[in-house]
Amino acid sequence: MRLPALSLETLMDNGYVNARVRGMYSRLLDKKALSNLILKPDISSLITALEETPYREDLERALVGKPGLYGIEEALRQNLIRTIKKIAEFLQGERGERYILIFSSRWDVHNLKTILRGKRIKVPTMQIRENLVPAGEFDESLLSELLKQADVKGVIDLLSAWEVAYAIPLNQAFSEYNAHGDLFILENALDRYYYEKAFSLVSGRSVEEHQIRDIIGTEIDLINIKSLLMMFRDHVDPLDAEPMLLDGGKIFNRKKLKVLLELGSAESLVEYLEDTPFRFLADLRSTEENMLKISAYQHLLDEFLIRQAVRLYRGDPLSVTVVIGYLWAKYTEVMNLRIIARCKNALISPEDMEAEMVYV
Repeated sequence: MRLPALSLETLMDNGYVNARVRGMYSRLLDKKALSNLILKPDISSLITALEETPYREDLERALVGKPGLYGIEEALRQNLIRTIKKIAEFLQGERGERYILIFSSRWDVHNLKTILRGKRIKVPTMQIRENLVPAGEFDESLLSELLKQADVKGVIDLLSAWEVAYAIPLNQAFSEYNAHGDLFILENALDRYYYEKAFSLVSGRSVEEHQIRDIIGTEIDLINIKSLLMMFRDHVDPLDAEPMLLDGGKIFNRKKLKVLLELGSAESLVEYLEDTPFRFLADLRSTEENMLKISAYQHLLDEFLIRQAVRLYRGDPLSVTVVIGYLWAKYTEVMNLRIIARCKNALISPEDMEAEMVYV
C-alpha cells in the first residue's frame, strides 16, 4: 500500500523546524565527551566539567540552592523541561502538536506513577518532587497540589475533581488495587490509557505516522517482555499475569502473548525470542549471574528502544520524525548524565558506570 505524501507547505515548515532541531542535536554530548565525564574523580570535578557544556546556565541556577548531586539533577531536570517546551513552540499546528503530545505526555504518566509510588510507601514530599519532570500537561503548580494529598486515594480524587483524563483509568482500576495493594495495577492502567491515546493521535496513513506507530508498538513489546521476565521471576500465575500485559505491540498481539506466558521461565522466553528482533537478549545467557538479573535484560531492552527511536532523526530530513528522534536523543543524554552523577556520588567505578550508559 502506498502511503500519502506530505504537501509542499508542510515540507517547507518541517524543513525550517528540522534545521533548528539539527542545530540543537549538534550540541548534544558525544560518546567521547561522556567518557571524559565518567573519568572525572568526584562530583566537584564533574560539575566543573559540566560548566563547560550547554548545561552551564542551568547548573549555575540550580547550584545556588542545591549543592553537589542535587544541584546537577535539578539542572538536568530543568534543561530537559526547557528543551521539550522549546520544541513544542517550534511545532505549531495541529499535526505537530499531536506528535509532541505523545512525547510530553510520557512525563505526565511518569509524574503520576512517581507520586503514586511515593504516597504508597510514604516517601517525603521533597524527595518525590525531585524526581518529577513537569514537561507535560501537569506544571509545577498542579504537581504541587497532587503532592499535598495524603495518600493514593487522595491523588486520584483530586485528579477526578479536576476532570483530568488520567482519573478515568485510575478510578476503574482502584477497587482492584484496593483489594490487592499492588501498585502495578494502577501503573498498568495508566500505561494502557497512554498507549491507547498515543495510537489514536497517529492513526493516519502518512509515512511519519506509520513510523511513530512502529516505535510505540516496539515500546509496548518491550514493556510486555519486561513484565513477563518479572512475572516468571516472581512465579505469578499466568491467569493473573495475562490481564497485566498491554495490547498494541508491533510483534506480539494478544494471541502471541499467551504463547509467551506459557513458556514459564526467563530462560525459555529468551530462547523463544532468538527468532525475533530481540535476539540480543541471548547474549546474557553466557553467565549464570546475568541470568538472575532482570535489570540486565531491562537495560538491553531500553537500549534497543532508544536506538530505534533515535534512528528517526537520521531519516527523511523533511519529516517531523526528525524532531521525535532528537527528543529521544536528548532524553538519553540527560539520563546518561544522571547516571554519571549518581555513580560519582556513590563512588562507583568508571568500568561499572560505563556498563550503564546508552550511546546513540
